[in-house]
Formats: sequence, structure tokens, C-alpha cells
Amino acid sequence: MKKMILVTGASGYIGPHVINALLARGHGVIATGRAPSSNDPRIRYIQCDIEAIDSALFDSTGLPDVCLHLAWRNGFMHNANSHIEDLPGHFAFLMRMASLGVRQISVVGSVHEIGYFNGEIDEHTPANPRSLYGIAKNALRAALEIKLPELGAQLQWLRLFYILGDYERGQSVFSKILLKEKEGQAFIPFTSGLNKFDFISLAEVSSQIAAMVSQSEINGIIHGCSGRAVTIREKIDEFIAQQGLSIRPQYGLLPDREYDSPCIFGNAAKINQILQITSSS
Repeated sequence: MKKMILVTGASGYIGPHVINALLARGHGVIATGRAPSSNDPRIRYIQCDIEAIDSALFDSTGLPDVCLHLAWRNGFMHNANSHIEDLPGHFAFLMRMASLGVRQISVVGSVHEIGYFNGEIDEHTPANPRSLYGIAKNALRAALEIKLPELGAQLQWLRLFYILGDYERGQSVFSKILLKEKEGQAFIPFTSGLNKFDFISLAEVSSQIAAMVSQSEINGIIHGCSGRAVTIREKIDEFIAQQGLSIRPQYGLLPDREYDSPCIFGNAAKINQILQITSSS
């Protein structure tokens, strides 16, 4: 079934890629964001903050079937105060959408909700976040789990892991490697690189998000992940080789972050089930 989907954070890091994945599935898109957008005629784009999104926005289109909430400031700065400062606004916006009658509330979460952990995480793994980013995301999810059912709305919480891609617009270590290469730097100091993370490409996770909102039978916490763990060192060496870079990492010069898990990866059972049931839709 084709749906009308409100996408917030449309001009952010993953927004444009998710919108393309939604359009590829034939969905209609109402996109909002702080930056001007491209002039894609398939998208109704509105430049605004989430505080300005209310019932008047949907006078010409009718209420969307899904609210897909991607908007989030400073996602790469894990201890920015904005995560806590903006939390009430995120909650108020999503409750407002549910109060208007949107019954499918889909929100992007983060592996940083879990905090320090070793091994596979599933939807029942206890959360103990160790960064302001993780604390805010976890608090939003917990609050929505309590309040959305009171309004007859369902929550889909796609907990994202470590995303690779669109390095020019990102702020990951891979983006920093490209920047240092352009600056002519021969070496880049790094941590031990031995932590194992669940890496997933931006294209793949965008497809997962589009599949998730295309259905409403599977809800709750859903992991946007590959389901396997790889050392950051292996990924960096692979990235440098694939990009044909001359810069070389100097492992062990920087301390590992205290809140980074030694090995963490997601259980992909629910997202794989979703991909299977939506593959023909």
C-alpha cells in the first residue's frame, strides 16, 4: 500500500537518501527541514522547524499516514547540550502528530541508547546510555512507549548502528580521513581500532527505513543494522584501500572512548522480516 509520509530532517545527513528510497517504493513525501531543498517535483518540501508543523500544514494534502522523524541536531557531537535542550521539543512534536490523528509514528534512534555493552543487542537489551545523545534518544523512546498508546498511535523505533557513506556531508572518522588526505597529511592518529561495531551503508539503512514505514504490522524497537561486528581498524583499512588514499592511520596514539563498547552489533531478525514482507510491495 502506498502511503503519504511526512519526513522531518529532510535536509540532514540521511534525509535525502531516505526520501529517495521512499520515492522508489512509490510513496508520497511531505518533507520538512531547516535548509532549502532540491526542486524535485515529486516532493512537497516545506522549509521549517518541527515547532511550526501543525494541522494547517496538511490542508492541501490531508493528514499523512506516517510521521517519519529524522530531525536531530548535532548527531555527531555526542555530548552537545542541545540533545537535552531539544528533547522536550521532539516529544511535544511527536505527541502533536499523534493527537492530530497520525497513527504510525516512526522515529530514528541510535545504538548509543544502549551505552557500554559487549555482544549482540536485541529489542529487550537494557539501555544504559553514557552520552547526552544516547540519554536523549533513550528518554524520547521511553516516553513515547508510554504515551503514544494512549492516543491510539503505534511506535516504530529504528535504532541505527554505524552508518557508512556520503562522507563529504558526514562527520565520521571516514569523513575526517578524507579531509586530512585533501590537506596533504601523511598520517592520522587513531585509537587502537580494535573495537568491533555493526557497520551498515547509508544506502542499505535508507532502504531499511523505507521498508519499515511501508508496513505497520511489525513495530516497537527495530534494528537498522547488518547483524555482524567488524573492527574499526578493518573498516578503516578497507576504506583507505577502496578510496585509493595515501594517508595512513597510526593506531594506538589516541585513547579509546570510555563509552565505546568493545564489541556491539544488532539482532537483525525484525528488519530482515520486514524486508522480506515488503519486497513485493
